[in-house]
Amino acid sequence: MTASTAEQWRGLALAALRRSGDADENTPPEVVADLLATSTYDGLRLAALHTPGSGTPPRGLPGQPPYVRGARASGGLVAGWDVRQRHCEAEPAEVRAAVLDDLANGATSVWLTIGREPLPVDALPAALDGVHLDTTGVVLDPGEHVVAAAGAWFDLLAARGVEPARAVGNLGADPLGWRARTGDATALAGAVRDAASLATRCVTEGAGFRAITVDATVYHEAGGSDAEELGCAAAAGVGYLRVLTDAGLSVPAALGQLEFRYAATAAQFATIVKLRAARRIWARIAEMCGAPGAGAQRQHAVTSAAMMTARDPWVNLLRTTVAAFAAGIGGADALTVLPFDHALGRPDAFSRRLARNTQALLIDEAQVARVLDPAGGSWYVERYTEDLAQAAWQWFTDIEKAGGLAAALDSGLVADRLERTWRRRESAIAHRRDPITGVSEFPDLDEESPPRRPGATPVGGGLPRRRYAAAYERLRDRSDAHRDTTGRRPTVLLATLGSPAEYGPTVTFATNLFAAGGIAVTTAPADPPEALAEALAVGGSPVACVCGPDRAYPEEAEYVVKSLRAAGARRVWLAGRDEHSGADDCLHARCDAVAVLTSTLADLGVPD
Repeated sequence: MTASTAEQWRGLALAALRRSGDADENTPPEVVADLLATSTYDGLRLAALHTPGSGTPPRGLPGQPPYVRGARASGGLVAGWDVRQRHCEAEPAEVRAAVLDDLANGATSVWLTIGREPLPVDALPAALDGVHLDTTGVVLDPGEHVVAAAGAWFDLLAARGVEPARAVGNLGADPLGWRARTGDATALAGAVRDAASLATRCVTEGAGFRAITVDATVYHEAGGSDAEELGCAAAAGVGYLRVLTDAGLSVPAALGQLEFRYAATAAQFATIVKLRAARRIWARIAEMCGAPGAGAQRQHAVTSAAMMTARDPWVNLLRTTVAAFAAGIGGADALTVLPFDHALGRPDAFSRRLARNTQALLIDEAQVARVLDPAGGSWYVERYTEDLAQAAWQWFTDIEKAGGLAAALDSGLVADRLERTWRRRESAIAHRRDPITGVSEFPDLDEESPPRRPGATPVGGGLPRRRYAAAYERLRDRSDAHRDTTGRRPTVLLATLGSPAEYGPTVTFATNLFAAGGIAVTTAPADPPEALAEALAVGGSPVACVCGPDRAYPEEAEYVVKSLRAAGARRVWLAGRDEHSGADDCLHARCDAVAVLTSTLADLGVPD
């Protein structure tokens, strides 16, 4: 058996492209790679085929600089990564019960939102009653209440007789992240000094926990790309290093006070690569600071809130499982899986259990944590890691040239850059180049979402919080309100040409497209015209869509469109591409679905 060659692959790929209509007989084999390559939001070109010459050698070994292959030198055969459960939006007694349940069933640390209702700082002892603070990691998310929360934490350790050196976790100070979230720069300088003071106390007392969290999910949730998330995180980290060393800490000690939080998405390889690239960047920064051996970045991965959907929320289980798998493969030290009902309100015990068990399955049954950097050595992964690290480094240096992250936030440099990326992402979602299963693809108009208590309003005022499915879900909400008011959903008539076998594909396409906006359909044959008039009258819809085989459109579509207009249709779509049909516009796989659905709801009289 002989080995396959790149030339053979190009020949087979070209034949497939010709069959699909994406290439013709004049297309040369040399351009096949370009035809099949894709690009990321950072402009990185992802080739369809990777060979030894297209990759880069794996950098280092796990646990050794530049830490691309992992911050740890030993595998996770016994413990895996830190299974970190998030707790927020609950009363102290509820938090306590949930925390104890999590710890009894596989979680190894807890992440508490504290300082705001319903969990004020003075409720910390009650929330952690019964938790062994010398064996359980505790990560605080105190927002602007860092000093009070840290004081409560140290007091609690003293009251329980736990030496700070035996406790693990993070005080959660992140004044730059809070500035990005809220837009409030008035107290930034004081908050940064407070963070430095807490870090100094942690080092002085030999505490086993860190003082500062660099939360990069702020930039991800604003619509940023992977390189933008990494670049902002690096800039924040460097900003904290400057403050900590100015306060008297050594560079290694300062590096040891930081933990980085990144978003893990259902883009499996992108998440793996992001975590590897982040470690490479931070190792380079540590090297430039004169402490290469202290540059092992501690990473906390959180499944992306931006990718979560309120519609068909059960699909979120698939998204978070893929994201968690990718974070584990990518070498995250700690991982939080958001419950599948995260976008609906307050998660219940069942959804928290599923989130926790997702990690248990990956660690205990799939053995994902058993091998260090299993993606390492892949030409694709190594090339992608290097390219992403370079792109993120360039953005990081742009921020530094602007005076650092605080100055870049104040000037609008960060917001403007993220906004441009979001506009590209928003367009890709609207045109369904980035499909969202259960929302823009395969929606279910009859779904029943599980009821949940409303969640607390998140802090805002700074960079926006975005969810990818929001535009479609707003349309669905309009449709639901119309149904609740009138007793029926907004409906479009599908006028069919030919036999069921001929019009079936376009009917299926149109049905799914309209359902993404909460619009139901009825069907009627295009001939005789009287049938269309009757169908429009019975359905009460002023909008119709012609559905049939492409070959029938040149001869029949124009006649059907005229018949529909004569029957009272104010807008007529055509499912397919035909410039001579006389329809208002054509619907196809890459049309702007959000614009189509928005205008259709308006034509159907559905209030905005």
